Amino acid sequence: MPRSGAEARRRLQQAALELYRERGFDQTTTAEIAARAGVNERTFFRHFPDKREVLFDGEADLRAALTQAVAEAPEGLQPLETLLRAFRKAGRILEENRPFSEPRMAIIAVTPALRERDLAKAASLTEAVAEALRQRGVAERLAGLAAQTGWAAFHHAAQAWIDDPAQSLDAHLRQAFDDLRALSAAAPTGTGVA
Repeated sequence: MPRSGAEARRRLQQAALELYRERGFDQTTTAEIAARAGVNERTFFRHFPDKREVLFDGEADLRAALTQAVAEAPEGLQPLETLLRAFRKAGRILEENRPFSEPRMAIIAVTPALRERDLAKAASLTEAVAEALRQRGVAERLAGLAAQTGWAAFHHAAQAWIDDPAQSLDAHLRQAFDDLRALSAAAPTGTGVA
């Protein structure tokens, strides 16, 4: 039996990952997760409101890391440069938790209910980042676009990191932002809209 709340939480997350991989998300119950973790179902619900949230536990830490990094970025940085710094800081959270991050992403990718939750969480995080940019004086329209673009680059880099672990997440993230810069610097191919 886990002695601390943090240990119980970690064991519940590990048990959920194992069961979701073995049986699938939809076929796994909270009682089964609790039993595998060596706790009762009440303990599960003390830590998580439902079985989806086991996979989204780090959202508050990620939000705090992103918004703090945006707020603390040096004055005069362009929005995308500010976001690169912020996402590099947040990326360290994923890198430190790779044994959880990698299977988590795979489970979400094959589970519609989890993809929906992931999109909702991403929208909430994107809005928090946009608000942090607005607090820095970035115009409303540009803050939203920058936050959405930055989140897309972060998501792209995280998937590349899972697919190619030979490079760090930080390297994939820098490459994604370099690609964004190259895309925005490319000469337009046409002036009309099809």
